[in-house]
Amino acid sequence: MQPDNPYASTRGSITNKQLPAFDEAIINKYNRSGPRYTSYPTALEFTPIPENIGVNGFEAVSLETKILQNRESRAPLSLYFHIPFCRHLCYYCACNKIITKKNSDSGDYLQYLMAEIALKRRLLSVPEGRDKPLVKQLHLGGGTPTFLRDEEMVQLWEFLQTQFEFLSDDEGDYSIEIDPRELSDNTLKVLRNLGFNRISLGVQDLDETVQIAVNRVHSAELIENVLTEARGLGFHSINIDLIYGLPHQTPATLDKTVHRIIEMSPDRLSVFNYAHLPERFKAQRQIKDEDLPSPAAKLAMLGNTVNTLTEAGYQYIGIDHFAKPDDELAIAQREGKLHRNFQGYTIMGDCDLLGFGVSSISQIANSNTRYILQNDTDLQNYQAKIDAAKTNPTVMPAVKYIKTSIKDRLREYVIMNLLCHDYLDFKDVNQKFGIDAITYFIDEIQQLGEMQADRLIDMDAAGIRVLPRGRLLGRNVAMVFDEYLEKKHKNRFSKVI
Repeated sequence: MQPDNPYASTRGSITNKQLPAFDEAIINKYNRSGPRYTSYPTALEFTPIPENIGVNGFEAVSLETKILQNRESRAPLSLYFHIPFCRHLCYYCACNKIITKKNSDSGDYLQYLMAEIALKRRLLSVPEGRDKPLVKQLHLGGGTPTFLRDEEMVQLWEFLQTQFEFLSDDEGDYSIEIDPRELSDNTLKVLRNLGFNRISLGVQDLDETVQIAVNRVHSAELIENVLTEARGLGFHSINIDLIYGLPHQTPATLDKTVHRIIEMSPDRLSVFNYAHLPERFKAQRQIKDEDLPSPAAKLAMLGNTVNTLTEAGYQYIGIDHFAKPDDELAIAQREGKLHRNFQGYTIMGDCDLLGFGVSSISQIANSNTRYILQNDTDLQNYQAKIDAAKTNPTVMPAVKYIKTSIKDRLREYVIMNLLCHDYLDFKDVNQKFGIDAITYFIDEIQQLGEMQADRLIDMDAAGIRVLPRGRLLGRNVAMVFDEYLEKKHKNRFSKVI
């Protein structure tokens, strides 16, 4: 069984009471492209899954089948469902999505989702004392999850209840991303009655000029009404997504948006840097380079936003995320129990992640090895895989994978501690991996010397602590320990700021 939190330092968490310090010169110096580390190795290390790699008796089976059959049954599950459909194209979006106004698309897709659920569920062993595998966390992302009609959401949830066991409302973390423009009069009530207890709203910006430029228009009143209704229904936590660096955005207009959002008092905020990569994402070609804010303006937006949110009482969690001090993310960070996976920051560090739907990702531990798998990113290919898997044991929906080594797990431990707790205890590393961390990472420690001189970190024989001046640049500190990064992929990531 996986430990309660494989990344928690036995030395204890840092208190995280110090606010991040915004230093424009330092941020300019270290502003380079880098991963967001929702996994290590990152998704760019995926390789195609070989056919018929596993053997079950005398029968050839797929690698995914073998991995699911051999997972530790006592490890609880986190489920992710990718709903790719959107009625409108947001020009900034880099997600796997399908633009359609056909309501029937969601019904057809739901049938494939349920077939995949049944396919994977029959491969999972059940821990002693339970009738079904335990799901501690669930998330619907997209695309637009609320593209599913209310009755389809009910159908999906009721089917899940037949396959898995869920925790009580106070214990489980069951969330969904919401486009406030895609809600019926009953959607929030339906979601809450089903068991969803956390929602995330894609707002991005409240300035009308910016909204028109990115083709995502809605009023502040709509957002406020959704928050008011959600609170009345008893949702535990409400997150709002914002983006800085959008076309026609200025420090003044974004500051106005941030203050308006603070008045709405969401429990969490995610403030993402817009990465303009039109050569990779076709939708972004609708955005003109000349309409984008300058690098100096983007830095001003970031600095203003960090200062405004922290002055309003929000705690900086890390990598674009803020939370109220009484939110479970903030509490988990203070207690050294914060974790990070493909769903971002989470308190559910002991879960295997099972992904369902086109492009979804799974992360499954087998003994000392962790596998990361991704389903086909093309809808027709994904559906063909599900159809074939119903009768062919050598076929499963995943098409790419990563098998992590002990060395990967060591570096993952280091990176996740730095990103979740702003601290790495060398003694912990020595005990968990049977090495002398200072000797093993001698090259990395030498590379960190410049960051220490710039007061981004404090480093001694006990470990590495990220200082307030370095908190916004945590990814830079983590990248020093990424042995894949310098070999390739240098230009495949967004800027850290």
